[in-house]
Amino acid sequence: MTTDARRHHDPAVRSFASDNYAGVHPEILAALALANGGHQPAYGADDYTAHLQDVFRAHFGPRAEAFPVFNGTGANVVALTALTDRWGAVITTTTAHIHVDECGAPERVGGLKLLPVPAPDGKLTPELVAREAFGWDDEHRAMPQVVSLTQSTELGTLYTPEEIRAVSDFAHERGMAVHLDGARIANAAAALGLPMSAFTTDAGVDVVSFGGTKNGMMFGEAVLVLRPEAVRAMHHVRKLSMQLTSKMRFVSAQFEALLAGDLWLRSARHANTMAARLAAGAREVPGVTVLHPVDANGVFARLPHDVSERLRKRHRFYFWDEAAGDVRWMCSFDTTEEDVDAFVDALREEMAR
Repeated sequence: MTTDARRHHDPAVRSFASDNYAGVHPEILAALALANGGHQPAYGADDYTAHLQDVFRAHFGPRAEAFPVFNGTGANVVALTALTDRWGAVITTTTAHIHVDECGAPERVGGLKLLPVPAPDGKLTPELVAREAFGWDDEHRAMPQVVSLTQSTELGTLYTPEEIRAVSDFAHERGMAVHLDGARIANAAAALGLPMSAFTTDAGVDVVSFGGTKNGMMFGEAVLVLRPEAVRAMHHVRKLSMQLTSKMRFVSAQFEALLAGDLWLRSARHANTMAARLAAGAREVPGVTVLHPVDANGVFARLPHDVSERLRKRHRFYFWDEAAGDVRWMCSFDTTEEDVDAFVDALREEMAR
């Protein structure tokens, strides 16, 4: 066994399984190298994290405060824990990541109760929130304290700023806060052609789980507090939730590279464009149904199960609802037109067998 570093994969192979499968954008790798060397204070007292506050405020307003964390689940747990009491509950959709993809972490680690509501397009409305927004004085029921939205949604759809404002107003009028899971917030902004503040700060959102890993970072997300009076003891909640990284400069340096210029937007636009190309090609294949509007960088489709099984041996992707034959195809900052066209050709071949 040699200790020499070696590559264990073919860098020419890209899949449509998840934007988490992609590598690190070269500009972010360069930022990590620049931040390396020498000593900097640990646990967020470094110069990079201090400067990062101004970077985020340029996008979200002068009151915004960023708390870098390790990962998306951690960001959601920290954000929701800071917004709730021990008896608190969070209203969200049945497809929300916090409900179906985080192993119960918000409930087990955060100690809160989730109140999921069916939303066919992945989007909450005031009417849907109202189904669980009651019983604040009922000691037998977990108290609804937060509404959690996702932008772009788990189904690849988008909220308009007006739609988020309507939910925010409804929630605030009833004493609830609004959290936005922004794992793919850059893709949403790119698709809407709007600054990120338009559907967060300006639309009444209180706290954002800001995603970077799905848009070209190596690791790290951030809890972005837009209304400081909505949260309590954020520094303590982050540490208690095991999300305080010691060498935080390496998370903050990545975010600076992503957000100080237009890298976040360039990467998101490209991923969205590749998803639109993929959806257009898939729609031309007889027997394939694209299930939802392709607003961001994800395509949801329905095709025969046996076709998906054969196709997955050629191009990796995930089932979304295996019983129904629904699949999800994700595009990334490094997806190429050739990748998309080869996948569509393979799809056509397998459907014709």
